[in-house]
Order: sequence, then C-alpha cells, then structure tokens
Amino acid sequence: MKKSLQIVAFLFFGSLSAQINTVQSVYFELDKFTLNQKEINQMVKLLDSTTFSRFKAIYLYGYCDDRGSVEYNEKLSKNRVDYIQKLLIAKGIAQNKIFICEGRGKVNLDKNALKNIKEIRDKNRRVDLIFVKNVFYTSIPEHPKVGDNIVLERVLFEMGSSELTVNAKKELDRIAILLKKHKTLRFEIKGHVCCTSNKFSDAIDKETQDRSLSENRAKNVFMYLRSKGISPYRMSYKGYGNQFPLGKEDAKDRRVELYITQL
Repeated sequence: MKKSLQIVAFLFFGSLSAQINTVQSVYFELDKFTLNQKEINQMVKLLDSTTFSRFKAIYLYGYCDDRGSVEYNEKLSKNRVDYIQKLLIAKGIAQNKIFICEGRGKVNLDKNALKNIKEIRDKNRRVDLIFVKNVFYTSIPEHPKVGDNIVLERVLFEMGSSELTVNAKKELDRIAILLKKHKTLRFEIKGHVCCTSNKFSDAIDKETQDRSLSENRAKNVFMYLRSKGISPYRMSYKGYGNQFPLGKEDAKDRRVELYITQL
C-alpha cells in the first residue's frame, strides 16, 4: 500500500479538468488511521496543484474493511476522516471548505470477491475525498445530481432557537413542492449553528435546554417536510454544530442545508 498516494495523484491530475465532482481515495494500512511522512508529502503535492483552486469544497468519507466489530470500525473510519481533515487544515485548506466529514464504518464484502479478498480489503481501508466545483445552490436545481448542496437562505433561525419562523415555513412549503416534483430524490438535512466555542460540538437549544441545537434545527425541518407529504424514507437529518461556517455574518450560519445523496 505504500504506492497508494502515487496512484491517487495520477488519477487526480488525469480527471481534474474533465469532471465537476472528482472522487479520489487515500488508503491506509490495516488498523491504522495515520499516514507516514512520505505519503503526507505526496498528498500535499496534490493540494499544491494550481487547478485545485477550481474546486469550492471537499467532502470526506471514511471506510474500513469488513474485519472487526461494528463499533470498532465506526470509530476507526471516523478517526481516518478526522486525520485527513486535520491534515488538510494544517496544509492551508480553509475549514469552511471542508463540508462533510463522515466515518461510514466497514465495507461489506461482495459474495463474488473471495478470489481477490486481500486486494479488495486493501482498497476498502480508505478515505474518499470528493472535490466539488459547484457547491452552493439556494434551491433545488432543475437537474440535481448527487453531491449538490442546497443552502436554504430563507430558512434561518433566531439565536439559540430551533423553532421554525413564519418565513422559514413559507420557504419550506416551496421546497416541498419541488421535492414532490423530484419524487426519487433523497437527501440529508444538515443543521448548523454560529457563535459557539470550539470547546463544544454544538450549542444549547433554549427550547429543550440540551446541547444539540444544530441537530434539533435539522430535525424540525425534517418533521415539517414530513407534515407536508415528503416521505421520511427520502430524508435523514444530522447536526454539524459550528464546524462549517460560511464566512459571512453570523445569521447566515444559523441555517440548514439539503445535501443530495441519491437520485
């Protein structure tokens, strides 16, 4: 696996100019979530590419092979993602350019994979970096695609609150109509907060008095869309705390987004 990053570099430069969303992978040794210095240097070369600036965001998804317990694999995949995120930030990538950091645990083996089991397990121990050129939409585009991130600019919250405002409900009514038009589209509702110390992963919700404000905001949007006839099987929700500020005024970070996961 020592040549894994060299392979990534070749794929990166070979596909960068041809695609809007480019997926590249960094591979890890068994039970490891760090890279050696040589591999780090090779990865930095990718980030120093002049064409890298064309991409507006990075999504990170971590995986493990099929060995080990569910709990162990979930933790290891998250550690791999966290390591790559910290490495990117240390090398000058702005934190608000990294939009998703998610450990997805083990990758199950296909029944037809037994002949190449070692090679497949090696490839499953990885972090996928998805480089996105067009990240922001303010509404569901006419031709959506997986990876589109829709910032609902009119669905904003009061400080410390997860309650939907009148204006937010009007905007969600409009979004519900569009979602009914795209009947097979599935998405994650992402909740955010502003103005919270980095000591905490989330802010306190004044309605519930628990430290899960961003998740509560996402959940309330989920419940409202469900009340408007959107199937809960098309939706999921998650709170991201203050991890991904937009770099604008604080009010813009008291927001939710829709991230398209399946068409």
